[in-house]
Amino acid sequence: MTHLSIQQHIRMSLERVLSGIPLSQSDAYALITVNSDELAALCTTATTLREQHKGATITYSRNVFIPLTTLCRNTCAYCGYVKAPGDPAAHTLTPDEVLAIAEVGHKAGCREALFSLGERPEQRHALAREHLRYLGYSTMLDYLRAMCELVYTQTGLLPHANPGTLDRKELIALREVTISMGMMLETASHRLAGRGQPHFGCPDKVPERRLATLRAAGDLQIPFTTGILIGIGETRAERIDALLAIRDIHNEHGHIHEIIVQNFRAKPNTRMADAPEPGIDEMRWTLAVARLIFGGAMNLQAPPNLTPNDYGTYLDAGINDWGGVSPVTRDYINPEAAWPKLDELREVTCRRNCTLRERLALHPEYAREPDRWIPQAFRADVAAQIDSSGLVKREL
Repeated sequence: MTHLSIQQHIRMSLERVLSGIPLSQSDAYALITVNSDELAALCTTATTLREQHKGATITYSRNVFIPLTTLCRNTCAYCGYVKAPGDPAAHTLTPDEVLAIAEVGHKAGCREALFSLGERPEQRHALAREHLRYLGYSTMLDYLRAMCELVYTQTGLLPHANPGTLDRKELIALREVTISMGMMLETASHRLAGRGQPHFGCPDKVPERRLATLRAAGDLQIPFTTGILIGIGETRAERIDALLAIRDIHNEHGHIHEIIVQNFRAKPNTRMADAPEPGIDEMRWTLAVARLIFGGAMNLQAPPNLTPNDYGTYLDAGINDWGGVSPVTRDYINPEAAWPKLDELREVTCRRNCTLRERLALHPEYAREPDRWIPQAFRADVAAQIDSSGLVKREL
């Protein structure tokens, strides 16, 4: 194709998307080599698509971050959260520590308890098994379930858990004590699990395992968060492949309540400490393509703290959600990246002629269908906290 014919193909693709026709794989691949002018057109189309379905409302969840354990059986090359057993920071929170964090969040007006943890650490590390024996549990997932229940019964915070890959039985066990769950697909590329690549030696980062978790969650009608991590060595085509794989599963089950596009941040003392980070245009391209792939109805999120000086431009690439933002706890996955203050987030959002609204750890369209998406134990609380739009009631 000549460049002129490529431009024509892209223009026609964008027109089809705005008319409600999903972006095909070939149309998505045609966007890989766009120039700066074409990127502007992609972002404009993505923003128009968002406005058609979401209006000017941009959402966030006020949460408290609970890092249940820093032990993990995976050794991702970019991860600074996971600690080796010999590291003094290798720790599993006790119930008292979990509850203390949750109570601080509750007093600060948080509504979501975000549980993050390493995947199945007891299957690799004797220290994790020792921690669990002391706590009276055989697996970290059993302990997670108990802590979700404890936090909800004692503080009323709605638990959202990110425990990684899960089978059907494990999903069922966690479903009754969480308002939603999540697991980043990160990538669907087998190449990135090869020797010398970021996911080498990481049993839970095999794409089929993560996609199987997404399918099982859909079969069980669990509102689920997933997404991709960009800048870890993947190509643009591999990003598209991952997004299309998620779309196929969501089209079957309708349970992916948000897609996250997260930019890699280099961490000291990791194998990728010196790896280049993706620039703002890479994020804008990926966000716009994600919006075009999923359409206007999907909730599309990018973390504001990982691009502290330029995150407002994400609103020009089609996002409608900032994700969890905590007024009391840091981002333990990216501790170097402080959350923006809520007043700042509101101001940045307003500059783009949008309105910031608080949501629960469940997007509004799912909150409005409690019989389908919300476990019985949470329904009364959810109903009391939301308005007719499914968002948190405005303060009078």
